Amino acid sequence: MTEAVSRPTLEAVAARAGVSRATVSRVVNGGDGVREPLAERVRRAVEELGYVPNQAARSLVTRRHDAVAVVIAEPETKVFADPFFALQLRGISKELTAHDNQLVLLLTEGRADHARVARYLAGGHVDGALVFSLHLDDPLPGLIHDAGVPTVFGGRPGWGEDTPAADPGVAYVDCDNRGGARAAVRHLLDLGRRRIAHITGPLDQTSAADRLDGYRDVMADVLGESDPRLVVQSDFTPAGGERAMRELLGRCPDVDAVFAANDLTALGALRVLRESGRRVPEDVAVVGFDDMVPVTEQTEPPLTTVRQDIEEMGRLMARLLLQGLPDGRHRPPALPGVPGSPGTAVILPTTLIRRASA
Repeated sequence: MTEAVSRPTLEAVAARAGVSRATVSRVVNGGDGVREPLAERVRRAVEELGYVPNQAARSLVTRRHDAVAVVIAEPETKVFADPFFALQLRGISKELTAHDNQLVLLLTEGRADHARVARYLAGGHVDGALVFSLHLDDPLPGLIHDAGVPTVFGGRPGWGEDTPAADPGVAYVDCDNRGGARAAVRHLLDLGRRRIAHITGPLDQTSAADRLDGYRDVMADVLGESDPRLVVQSDFTPAGGERAMRELLGRCPDVDAVFAANDLTALGALRVLRESGRRVPEDVAVVGFDDMVPVTEQTEPPLTTVRQDIEEMGRLMARLLLQGLPDGRHRPPALPGVPGSPGTAVILPTTLIRRASA
C-alpha cells in the first residue's frame, strides 16, 4: 500500500525561511509590508519545498479566486465550429495564464441557461467575467449587472437604454467594424464594380449592424443610394453564405461584387459562385471580413478580406478586466493611454488584406 505524501505546510515554509507564519501568509497572498530581503527568503523557501497555497483558504484572506469566467452567448455547436471563438479564447487564455488566473468557460445553449450562468457568477466563484457574442435582446447583460460581477464585454454594447446594464460606464473591446466595411466597399468601387451586394451577419449583433452601416455609407456617398435588393441578411456561417448568395443571384443576376460580413459567409458565397459558373474575380469580386487564416486558406481563389486582430481583442479584454480588479496579486501593467476603469472602450483598427478574390 502506497504511503500518502504530505504536502508542505505554511508552518514548514516559515521554519525554512526563518520568519513568522504571518509573514509567509502576507508574501504568498500578495500583501504589503514585508521587506524585500524577507520576502525573497520566503519565495526561496516556497520553491525549495514545493509549497502550493490552499486556494480556498487564500480566497478567504484575499477575497480573490484568481479565476475569470468567459461567457459566450452562443451554443457549443457554433462556438466549436467557428474559428473566431478559438482565436478570441486563445488571446484571453494567454493573458490570464500570464497573470496566474484560471479561465472558466460558460456557454449558453438557450434562454434556460442564462439564469444558470447568472447564478454561477453571483455565487462568488470567479473574480470577473468576459462576455461576448451577445445579441440585442439578450438578457445576459442585465443578469450579469444584477450579479454585481466586474465585466468586460467583447463588442460594442447595443442593448436598450431601459435595461439595467445600459450603463455608459461599461467597458468593452471591439474593432472598427464600420470603418473596415467602408474600406472593403471602397476597394470594390475602385476596381470598377458598381453592382456591389452585401451579405450581412445577424443584425441583432452590433458588429453585423455596424458593417451594414459602413456598406451603406460608401454606396450612398458614391452612387447616391444602394439597391435594397443587393442586401441579404445571413448568420455568419458558410451555410448562411450559400443561401444568401443563391438568393442574390436570383434577385440580381448582374451582381458584380460581394462584400460578405465575415470570412465564413464569404466561403459559402464562393462555393455558390463556383457552382453557378461565375468566375472570381473576373465576373464577381468577393471581399470578406476577419482574416481568419483557417478560413482564408480554404478559399479558391485566396480571399481578400478586412483584418481584425481577434486574438489581440481577447487579450485586451482580459487585461482590462484584470487591471480593474481590486487587490490583484498579478495585475498586468496598464495599457498605454487606456485607464483600467469603468467606461473604458478600446476600438482596434482594421486593415484591408488584398488577395486574389478582389
